[in-house]
Amino acid sequence: MSAQYQCLIAGAAGRDFHNFQTFFRQHPEFHVCGFTATQIPFIESRSYPRSLAGPEYDADIPIFPESQLPELIKRFHIDFVFLAYSDLAYDTVMHTASLVQACGASFVLLGPEQTQLASSRPVIAVTAVRTGAGKSPLTRWIASQLTTTGHTPGIIRHPMPYGILEQQRCQHFATESDLERFDCTIEEREEYQPYLEQGLAIYAGVDYELILRTAEQNADVILWDGGNNDFSFIKPNLLITVADALRPGHEVQYYPGETNLRMADVVVINKVSTASEADLSRIQEHVSQLNPDAAVIESDLELVVEDPDQIAGRRVLVVEDGPTLLHGGMATGAGYAAAQKFGAIEFLDPRSFAKGTIATAYLKYPHMGPILPALGYSEGQRQELSETINSSGADLIIDATPAGLSHVVHTALPIARVRYEFQQRTGPPLEQIIQRVFNE
Repeated sequence: MSAQYQCLIAGAAGRDFHNFQTFFRQHPEFHVCGFTATQIPFIESRSYPRSLAGPEYDADIPIFPESQLPELIKRFHIDFVFLAYSDLAYDTVMHTASLVQACGASFVLLGPEQTQLASSRPVIAVTAVRTGAGKSPLTRWIASQLTTTGHTPGIIRHPMPYGILEQQRCQHFATESDLERFDCTIEEREEYQPYLEQGLAIYAGVDYELILRTAEQNADVILWDGGNNDFSFIKPNLLITVADALRPGHEVQYYPGETNLRMADVVVINKVSTASEADLSRIQEHVSQLNPDAAVIESDLELVVEDPDQIAGRRVLVVEDGPTLLHGGMATGAGYAAAQKFGAIEFLDPRSFAKGTIATAYLKYPHMGPILPALGYSEGQRQELSETINSSGADLIIDATPAGLSHVVHTALPIARVRYEFQQRTGPPLEQIIQRVFNE
């Protein structure tokens, strides 16, 4: 079928590529003239390869900065702009829709029915209402439970294809050398490294049909570890959605987090021990209103620190997970909490010594506290991160990046590593809910 409609896909190197593979390749009447990109540095200078685009395309599909949307709509005579990324405040979504419509095009959101893949295995999907709510610690806990009970999970991560897309079509990470082979950024390592440390392999990439079928070959259950607050790429038998007790109201204010909340079989309200009763009640009320049939569990993320005694009395530089701090909107994270708990006497503020694009990040995200986001989307940015750390004058580096700083930066400064582990506090035992997937 020849194209009838000219389209743009507004994305951030993840959901956009998946939507192309699952919807646009099946509907050639919608011709994609280009992608736009935002949120993630350095991703708009690439193109989507013809080899992945399919027979309807005779050239690579260009990727542009989202800031060029009005000009692109005019240049390509665009009929539809499809929004295809996540963790967006509702006013941002509607401002973008208004911009698109003012330029004459229609604004579209594709849903699960058009984009979710069906698996031959049972599927457990972990999603969230916001970035940084605690999906990955929970997913790793579930993976451990599954292996303990004799199952073999095929763990699939939401895409992070920040490199050469053709080489990242289907990625399988089982060893440290796999991370090196795919030239993973710090942000990718933050998601993959913790699984490798548990002795578990993980899949990711661009072509999730191929990724899913590959994972199914060696697994008796598929475990989806979501990114941001996006909904699952794979149709789940059990959908678990994590809400953040420290950000009450966000579960009904950010796209598509509310989608996850409304669809969930289980809602996990996380970080409850440091939240007020009023905030917990507000979240519980929203769950009751929007999804009264969901099971509700309360949980915490327990801090695990290697050699906590070395923190007391030290001047520290705290390095935190980047996405949680940036578009996730958090001022601090696990590292700051651990340094406070174990007696650091001074928190060095990197604004005074940050290098290059690291310094620029503080201007773009002024909400951040006296912490350093672990930004490393390119080799140059990783070098800037190393230089920033080494010029800090800190007695100790508090490393709260799941990637592990020793794997990605060069420094002679001592490092104390901090991790989060999932701990259920109330509600029906999650391990029993998980087991029901195999009894259906």
